[in-house]
Amino acid sequence: MRDELKIGLPAPPGSAPVEWRVSDSKVPYEPAVGLMQARAAAIAAGKEQELVWLLEHPALYTAGTSAKPGELIEARFPVFESGRGGQMTYHGPAQRVAYVMLDLKRRGPDVRRFVATLEEWVIRTLAAFNVRGERREDRIGVWVRRPDKGEGFEDKIAAIGIRVTQWVTLHGMALNVDPDLAHFSGIVPCGVSEQSYGVTSLADLGIAVSMPEVDTVLRREFEALFGAADYAVGSIENTSPGARSLSSSSVPSR
Repeated sequence: MRDELKIGLPAPPGSAPVEWRVSDSKVPYEPAVGLMQARAAAIAAGKEQELVWLLEHPALYTAGTSAKPGELIEARFPVFESGRGGQMTYHGPAQRVAYVMLDLKRRGPDVRRFVATLEEWVIRTLAAFNVRGERREDRIGVWVRRPDKGEGFEDKIAAIGIRVTQWVTLHGMALNVDPDLAHFSGIVPCGVSEQSYGVTSLADLGIAVSMPEVDTVLRREFEALFGAADYAVGSIENTSPGARSLSSSSVPSR
C-alpha cells in the first residue's frame, strides 16, 4: 500500500545542500527539459550538485510515456512529447512546476518512496494553506475532496510525473496555484476521465496566495523531507531566463 511507504529521502550526512532555483520569467518547455537533462547527467557523473528548479511554463500540453492519442481532445496549445511517466497533462501560467533532480543512488534507490515523498511534499505545502490534500492508491498525484460538487467528487490539485536516469530523478510535480482551469479541457488530464474527478487550484478553492508565498512553504517542507536547500547565485547553466537568486534567509503529472 502506498500509504504505508516510508516517507522522506534525506541526503547522507555531510552532503552539499540541494541547489534551489526559482525562475520568475516563463520558461519555454524544450529549453527547460534540455537544461534539466544536462544537469541530471552532470549530477550522475558527480560534476554538479542536486537541484530543485521552480518555474512556470507558457500554456502547453505534454504527453508522458503512457499517453494515448485519444487523450488529446483539442490541441489548443503546443503539444510536447515528454520522457516522464504518466499521460497527458497541462502546464501554464500560475502553475508552479518543480523540476527535481536528486541522486537516488546516494539517498536510497527506491522510486516508489521518492514518488510518495513528492506527494507528501505537496500535501504538507497545501496543509500550510488549510487545504487537505490526499494521495490515492489507484491514482498518482494529490487530490482534494469536493463534497460541494457531489458525493464522491474529487479534484486533482497537483500532478506528479517523473523519470529516473542513472538513479538521478528528472521532472517532478506541478501544483495548481491559479492557472486557467479551462485550459485543462483540451485533454483528458492524466488519463482520468470519470465525471466525478476534476481539476482544481488553490484559487478555485478560495485560497488567495502569491507564488512567492507558495515557494516559501515549498522550500520549508522540502527541507523537512529531503534535507537542506540553498538558493543559488546566477541563472541555471547561465542560460535560464529570469532565474531569481535570493539569500538562504529570504522569506519568500501524472
